[in-house]
Amino acid sequence: MHQLTIQAERMERRIEQLAAIGKISETGVCRLALSPEDREAAELAKSWMEEAGMDVRIDAFGNLIGRIEGQDPNAPALMLGSHIDTQPYAGRFDGTVGVLGAIEVVQTIAEQRIVPAIPIEVAAFCDEEGCRFNKGLFGVRGLLGRLEEGELERADKNGVTRREALVAFGGDPERFSASQYPPGRINAFLELHIEQGPVLESLGSPVGIVTGISGPLWWTVDLRGFAGHAGSVPMPLRKDALVGAARIIVGLQELASGEPGAPTVATVGSLRVFPDSRNIIPEHVQFTIDLRDIDLARRNELEAKLRQLIAAAAEENGLRAEIREDTNSEPRYCAEPILETIRASASEMSLTVPELMSGPFHDSLAMSYYCDYGMIFVRCREGISHNPKEFASGDDIALGTELLYRTALKLCGASSSMPTGGGLQDGP
Repeated sequence: MHQLTIQAERMERRIEQLAAIGKISETGVCRLALSPEDREAAELAKSWMEEAGMDVRIDAFGNLIGRIEGQDPNAPALMLGSHIDTQPYAGRFDGTVGVLGAIEVVQTIAEQRIVPAIPIEVAAFCDEEGCRFNKGLFGVRGLLGRLEEGELERADKNGVTRREALVAFGGDPERFSASQYPPGRINAFLELHIEQGPVLESLGSPVGIVTGISGPLWWTVDLRGFAGHAGSVPMPLRKDALVGAARIIVGLQELASGEPGAPTVATVGSLRVFPDSRNIIPEHVQFTIDLRDIDLARRNELEAKLRQLIAAAAEENGLRAEIREDTNSEPRYCAEPILETIRASASEMSLTVPELMSGPFHDSLAMSYYCDYGMIFVRCREGISHNPKEFASGDDIALGTELLYRTALKLCGASSSMPTGGGLQDGP
């Protein structure tokens, strides 16, 4: 049994309420970035931030940000948060747990009548997932002045540009500079997230401490051949773009699996064929590549081999190949002082907390270039994520949120001692 200060039932209730927005099945959610559903979810989360006593705004990048002042309102703030946008075929917990956990931390601080030494900000960052415009971490990178040229002109599968979607959402590209954070405004960033992998479950641990995030490399690859009649063009004379893509996809699998025990992962998650007809030789294939590794040197070596593979597949099939780099980040490690603070908080709770790397990237990845960061993982069943079967128990989420709360108290200079009298409840 663990004593909880946070209100576990409130967390569970809010998770279910948010999951009702963009619901596609009993447990499935589709809440794409900058969609009407995303805006509806932001408004609901905004109401909870205000209930917790925060001053709240939606900035020019579409980020939802709440703030409570500390004893020194001019001091660099502690920021907590994550995202509430989802993949098109998603569950209820990815990102959401981190935002609602952060709100719960601030609301509990208010209910315990604690005034932190420094301000605390809570962020629900816009478009962490990157699935709609093939470029993630948009809101957090915008806040930090790290957007790249042409990002607003990226279009989704329906031809809607990010600029159009952002304006419809309530963002404003003309106010980007006013919404950017100057250096030093945030002292540290702390993110609660489901693990999205099977390690914690295999260890029988409800929560874990993240030590670093693998570096993602995202490409969009175009292969262009020549369309022809499927019944009349001899095999040796074809320029079949899909055949070239197939060789690359199989080769990518072999490259990523080449070193036994290495944490390298690679995925082709989206593929589009033109003209997409049963009896026409494919002329144009566009597909995505997602390559990740915690070892940057190994990932760079694999990248070089992958470029060679693409060039060979194009030459053998008479194709033209184009590679567009969408994301390229090095692995980023959590700050040791924050790790020590999380360990100390876990010890207070009599928790034995394993430490592990994160294969998925998170908003913390971008924040790591701006300030110290730390992450807490919550166990998820069978490691399933980006799937409606994604599940984390209310008990595990409550423990993770309590650990977030106690860590935040230490990082913001407030006393971590539990108040006497009421306010405690029995937890899992």
